[in-house]
Amino acid sequence: MKTTEQGRRAEAAVAKYLIGRGFKILAQNWRRPRCEVDIITIKKSIIYFVEVKYRGSGAQGDGFEYVTPKKQNQVEFAARVWAQENKWSGDYRLMAAAVGGDDCARIDLIELS
Repeated sequence: MKTTEQGRRAEAAVAKYLIGRGFKILAQNWRRPRCEVDIITIKKSIIYFVEVKYRGSGAQGDGFEYVTPKKQNQVEFAARVWAQENKWSGDYRLMAAAVGGDDCARIDLIELS
């Protein structure tokens, strides 16, 4: 399976996971020149910008290892762009989702900020 296709499957699995926990998905694969966010979701008046990292096996390391400070800065920039475009002045947070396994069965979430 191509990397892009597996990444989309992982993002879909995370979206389903979030919906099952009371989140509402606002956008997936939101893109603008110079920035992108895998999933934008809301729960209890807080917007979450979610970076999804898929790893097929533990041999590749944990997905969270790939959420580097540079990637966090990119997601933060994208969050500010989204907030400005949508005139959002409320609370927002950054999250990362590590997805593992061929069937995307392992999903772990952490809040980055």
